[in-house]
Amino acid sequence: MEKLTFLKETVEHIDITKVNVIPLIEMMGKTAFQARNLARAAQIADAMVADPKATVILTLAGSLISAGQKAAIVELMRANAIDVIVSTGANLVDQDFFEALGFRHYQGDVEADDQELRAHNIDRIYDTYIDEDELRICDDTIRQIADTLAPKAYSSREFLYAMGRYLEEHHPTANSIVLEAYLRQIPLFVPAFSDCSAGFGLIAHQASRPDRHLTIDSVKDFRELTEIKVRAGVTGLLMLGGGVPKNFVQDIVVAAELMGYDVPLHQYAVQLTVADERDGALSGSTLKEAHSWGKVSLASEQMVFGELTLTFPLLAGYLYHKGSWRDRQPRAWTSYLATSKGLQAQDTQSVGR
Repeated sequence: MEKLTFLKETVEHIDITKVNVIPLIEMMGKTAFQARNLARAAQIADAMVADPKATVILTLAGSLISAGQKAAIVELMRANAIDVIVSTGANLVDQDFFEALGFRHYQGDVEADDQELRAHNIDRIYDTYIDEDELRICDDTIRQIADTLAPKAYSSREFLYAMGRYLEEHHPTANSIVLEAYLRQIPLFVPAFSDCSAGFGLIAHQASRPDRHLTIDSVKDFRELTEIKVRAGVTGLLMLGGGVPKNFVQDIVVAAELMGYDVPLHQYAVQLTVADERDGALSGSTLKEAHSWGKVSLASEQMVFGELTLTFPLLAGYLYHKGSWRDRQPRAWTSYLATSKGLQAQDTQSVGR
């Protein structure tokens, strides 16, 4: 079979602006099980957006952009409903940045012959396809961006900012999280930055410049995000999936305390996931368990156990159509970090983790 017979039907991103789901969510709130949990989670998410003091942090794990969730995230960014994003590299580099370069994800088949896909250089993400040849172009674009930067240590946020600047120069009309974050001064963090296409591009960059190359400093990521927590005070978490992004953003409360700062727990927390806690697979803990570690307040927290492509568009649509973001001021944390001299350790004492 020819390669193009597999790459025919593109994945189209859900447009949350077209359907007002508020009545549905309100009806779900009067039912039971995960429907009621989702309704409460939507109300908590709306409350954190409505709180004029709160900084809203979104975390992304799993394969979300390839599954048609990008437009919902971009709409919330444009609505000033999201202030910070912590993500896996796959979502922001292999998927969002990849599409911003002009490439697409395609609808596929979980029962496809993977040997045949491999023969055509097609990668499968469950029931979607991505063209490996195009992904190599994405890898090389990362190398090109790295080659233009001074050889020093960068946080992933700083490198993603350079990626956004590249998109503004070369693909200014792209519907992209990376580009939107650059334009709106929303910091993006990828704690495991090399675990994606960026890693291949940066290997090529370092191999070609063994004595003068950049590096990614994940500790600088942690410190910058902790500084946001210290300066913001009130924070809320909207966590899609778990993984490193979830734990990374929860840990900044403890990191701030270890540096001697008196900061409140995350005051709002919502997690949408299918992971189970019984075998330790829930990326560490439920939100209630995270309270015992001194990370999350129990005042406004909600777990929703449901698959993200079902639950997130409903919650995002509720946030958008409720309109609590309309008078919300952008936080522009990227601008703040660009001029900050960084956190300095205060007098410290023993605290929990």
